[in-house]
Amino acid sequence: MNRQVVSTAGAAKAVGPYSQGLRVGPMVFVSGQLPVDPGTGEVPDGIEAQTLRSLANLSAVLKAAGASLASIAKTTVFLKDMNDFAAMNRIYAAHFSEAPPARSTIEVARLPRDVLVEIEAIAIVSETSA
Repeated sequence: MNRQVVSTAGAAKAVGPYSQGLRVGPMVFVSGQLPVDPGTGEVPDGIEAQTLRSLANLSAVLKAAGASLASIAKTTVFLKDMNDFAAMNRIYAAHFSEAPPARSTIEVARLPRDVLVEIEAIAIVSETSA
């Protein structure tokens, strides 16, 4: 089966031994996307801005793989504080208004760079897309 590393300057650079994404046949596995601006390396303040940035990074990796937010089958959202759920969910819902993917949301003790949110995804695209 064809296995391709997915990388784009449109999302925060991988800072460890992992890929931004991996395409295996029709499936795209996107590593957790932190709310780091790929141009400046800065993290915006607040859960709303961080959720927007994480989703923008996620979208950029998917685009590099020949997919889009609409291709997502499953996401996992990691929150530093479950009290931020409603605010994160409003931003998230605006990006997935039709046929939203399956999702898990988990509160974690700490995230890299002490961000408030991280979002990973699994998407499915046709074998001929790229």
